[in-house]
Formats: sequence, structure tokens, C-alpha cells
Amino acid sequence: MRHDPQAITTAMQLYFSGASLRNTQRTLKLIGTKVSHQTISNWIAKYTGIMKAYVDNIKPDVSSTWRADEVYVKIKGDLKYLFALMDDETRYWIAQEVADNKDKHDARNLFQEAKDIAGKNPETLITDGLPSYHDAFNKVFWTRKNPKSQHCNAIKFKGPANNNKMERINGEIRDREKTMRGLKTKETPILQGMQIFHNYIRPHEGLDGRTPAEACGIEIQGDNKWITLIENASVRSGV
Repeated sequence: MRHDPQAITTAMQLYFSGASLRNTQRTLKLIGTKVSHQTISNWIAKYTGIMKAYVDNIKPDVSSTWRADEVYVKIKGDLKYLFALMDDETRYWIAQEVADNKDKHDARNLFQEAKDIAGKNPETLITDGLPSYHDAFNKVFWTRKNPKSQHCNAIKFKGPANNNKMERINGEIRDREKTMRGLKTKETPILQGMQIFHNYIRPHEGLDGRTPAEACGIEIQGDNKWITLIENASVRSGV
């Protein structure tokens, strides 16, 4: 890192914890780091990209039950939908993609990406009743070689078929979007950074203070996991 690693990772921690770019800038100034909010934005884009290329090659030990859901986001003022897929047991956010609309979206790419990352199919997929989920499930997860997979698409308020765990991720996304007042592009690194923050940095009360990555058997050494991830990713990519 050309700049102070502590300043960079402090900025990322503040930003993905909910601070705006300008509030992150003000906080860094208090600890002696004077940079523009655009520099902070550049740090986030650069190091999120480096980390994503690294973590996408880590195979999480997820359970056999996965959940998928969609939440609306604003991109340049237009309504779009973020589709996300999460492991039920570890709450590991496996895959995501942004779609222009909800009802006509083809979820096959999302499911295939999750299958590639996890190295397996889920035995149970829990979603709402969106038809595109069932179509993609039949084409990607349910096969003659894997006939035991089942799709539960009748979400209830109580019981194992509720989607409360996915609503937690949706809440994180909505809270972050409010601070940003919308996203700039569909290819924004912010959503990828949120996924990394959720999986590798933020401890979860429902996991006894562990991160989803730790629940999947992925150990990130050191007190500053941001630095560890960036350094490991940089070594792997030769940056």
C-alpha cells in the first residue's frame, strides 16, 4: 500500500460500518490523516477489487440449505434489484447480482456462481414465490444426478421456511444505501465490499460473535482482518 495501511483499513471499516465518505474523511483527520473523500472512494474501489478476486477463490464450507432473496436499490436514481444468495447455517453471503427488474430476471447466473463458489448444490433452497427462482432452480440445482434437491418457495412468518436471515442482509443493504443516497453504477464495488464486510469482517451475534467466514472454517489471522485480506490478496495477484 502506498498510503498508511492503518488509515486505509480504518477508512474501509468506517465506511462499511455505515459512515459516509465525508464523515470517514473527518474521522481520519482526527487521527492525523488528511485525504479527500475522493481518495477514500478510490481506496475502497481499488482494495475491494483486489480482495474480491482473492476471496472468490476461497471455498467456504457451507451447509446444504441456502436462501435467496431480492431487495431494491437505487442506481443513478433508477430502481434496480440486488439478488443475493446466502447459506442458512453460517450466514455466508455466497453470491450476488444486480438486475434491471424483478419479475423477468433470470437467476441462473446467480445460482451457477454460487454453485461454483461452494463447489456443490444445495439440498434445500428457500426463496419467496418469484417464478424466476423456481425456473433457475430446476435448470441449475435440480438435475437427474441430484434429484434430492428441493425448492421451498412458500415463505412463512414462522418456522424454518421463513426468510428472516435474508432480511438481515437486506437491512444491511438498505441502511448502507441510505447513507450513500443511491449507487452510481451497476458495477459499483460498494456491493462487493459489503459482501466482504459481511462475510469476513463483521462478527454476528447469531454466530456467537464469529464471522460467517469463521463459521465456514475460514480463518483470517490478525486483529485487523482488512489488512490480512488485502495483503493475502496482493501476494496472490502479484500487486
